[in-house]
Amino acid sequence: MRVMLAEDSALLREGLVRLLQEEGHDVLAAVGDAGALLEAVAGERPEAVVVDVRMPPTHTDEGLRAALEIRRRWPEVKVLVLSQYVEKKYATELMGGSIDGVGYLLKDRVAEVGDFLDALDRVGAGGTAFDPEVVRQLLARTSHADPLARLTAREREVLELMAQGLTNASIAQALHVSQSAVEKHVNALFDKLALSHITGYSRRVLAVLRYLGS
Repeated sequence: MRVMLAEDSALLREGLVRLLQEEGHDVLAAVGDAGALLEAVAGERPEAVVVDVRMPPTHTDEGLRAALEIRRRWPEVKVLVLSQYVEKKYATELMGGSIDGVGYLLKDRVAEVGDFLDALDRVGAGGTAFDPEVVRQLLARTSHADPLARLTAREREVLELMAQGLTNASIAQALHVSQSAVEKHVNALFDKLALSHITGYSRRVLAVLRYLGS
């Protein structure tokens, strides 16, 4: 995969470059700020970018705003956010549109290198990869929403795992239930969230994300 990196920590940036190159990825650029990332993407379209949230000059939300700009200007470019923080405002905006090819991982929760590489592969293939803690924090903003309040505890568990990009088979394995049981929960929550008639994989994440702005 043709990849670009934006990370202000030189040590971590170089480590990611070596890791990706060892896995056979072509790292087109590795930069330390959001402005340089946008220039690099404009000059040579990558297939995916990996971007930190807090970078120079203010170290607040430059990376996420750059990710939103990339999604707006070059929607074919996949975006994986790798951060220590959940920036709720811009994360909601990033995940509230088309979420195909979008991921958001927390650095201190990526327990294995393989988890990061698997997430990048999923995002690069047009799937999703959302950290469970990111989903929980964003869901906490919408606990007042009536449709979500109608979900059972098990349906909410399934919903959180769906939002991470897991398939029904993977959810069944994680919850130690049958795949048919997961399918029943998925159909039930789609009905409760008025998503039954939406086609395509994206409705699995929309089941969580459509209420994040409320």
